[in-house]
Amino acid sequence: MEYVERIVDKVIDEKIKAFNAVNIVGPKGCGKTRTAKERCKTIIEFQDEENRERYINISEISPKLLLKNEKPILFDEWQDAPKIWGTIRKDCDDNPEAIGQYYLTGSTSKRIDTPHTGTGRISEITMYPMTLFETGDSNGSISITKLFEDDYDIDGKTCDIALEDLFYVICRGGWPRCLAIKDVDARLQIARDYFEQIYKKDIIAIDGIKRNPEWARTILWSYARNMATIVKKNIIYADIKATNDISDATISSYIEALENLFVIKDIDAWTPQIRSKTSIRSSKKHIFIDPSIGLAALGIKPDYFINDLDTFGHAFENLVIRDLLSYAQSQNARVMHYRDDMGMEVDAIYQLPDGRYALIEIKTGENAVAKAEEGFLKFKELIKKHNEEMLSNKDHPGVAYREPSVLMVICANATMAYTTKNGVKVVPVGCLRN
Repeated sequence: MEYVERIVDKVIDEKIKAFNAVNIVGPKGCGKTRTAKERCKTIIEFQDEENRERYINISEISPKLLLKNEKPILFDEWQDAPKIWGTIRKDCDDNPEAIGQYYLTGSTSKRIDTPHTGTGRISEITMYPMTLFETGDSNGSISITKLFEDDYDIDGKTCDIALEDLFYVICRGGWPRCLAIKDVDARLQIARDYFEQIYKKDIIAIDGIKRNPEWARTILWSYARNMATIVKKNIIYADIKATNDISDATISSYIEALENLFVIKDIDAWTPQIRSKTSIRSSKKHIFIDPSIGLAALGIKPDYFINDLDTFGHAFENLVIRDLLSYAQSQNARVMHYRDDMGMEVDAIYQLPDGRYALIEIKTGENAVAKAEEGFLKFKELIKKHNEEMLSNKDHPGVAYREPSVLMVICANATMAYTTKNGVKVVPVGCLRN
């Protein structure tokens, strides 16, 4: 299959200007090995049965011999030959002027404790599942990067992805393997199989600790029920313990393993550190690295959403955040969320390294745009009021805070982008790109 350019390619291009080696991590099946292969002249795959024994023997006896191959070199499944890590690390020290010579990829379900970190030598890059733009489900006519430019016009940009299409896409997931499968229904098997592999095998293989598959399945099910919410962990724990005799410490260890497998992820809360009577909640938002895993845990198929748009709304928010995380990485940006005790909340905050940020609401229907706009205006008023109080009182303990640069609603069923009279950008998800 022809290689599909990935957003992470840009990140790798920047990293290899400064580092001699990069270690690409992320969920299994997201395309790590294929992306690395596109850049390398020598491919050493430790899982290749025809060459495995030879490679392993060399890596045990004299691993530096493997570095004599034509560069750049890819070491795939490097955890099977852990001495390679230290060998590459030393070569980076011995040749500080060299860049982009080594690539490491491996299974997320196998963690190796190396005697030395790769800090300053081997740069780690996280790869996410494919975004809608990478899979071709978004036409990419609107760039989130350019939205921060004052003269960027989005009005009139259109897409033809329907709500029913998103029902399917969200269950299929962003797995590259799907692009090689012609049968539409067969593509849905990838996420389902991934889900089963996670709780039956991967959660044990990651560190060799024997874990109960049923407990792991229940934890994934509970997370799926609370997808893209900031529900407190104690509620999730109670959910799990309702049908399982399991301690909080054990649940915590399972969750940590699932995070290390790049299955689930928590999104940090954003705060402008405004000193006011409003208490900002620091609860994290719980998402799956790809919503298709959570939906597989719930046993949901695309047609299910016809009668349950509420569940779709949570899964759609997870889908958009998945893509935002990938886009943010290419800009060295951050993706967070906001909620306070006054009920004010923002689904996602997209913050650039220079401090500029976008407030993003993620909605299923265009009929929710007006309410989202109202929330944005209240948020801006909160910032403005704080700044006015600070400027008028020299003893005010705070500092002035930047107002949001972009107000944006990402909509599932919108077919045309437009800007409201208050400057809110309404963007169909089928138009968005990095």
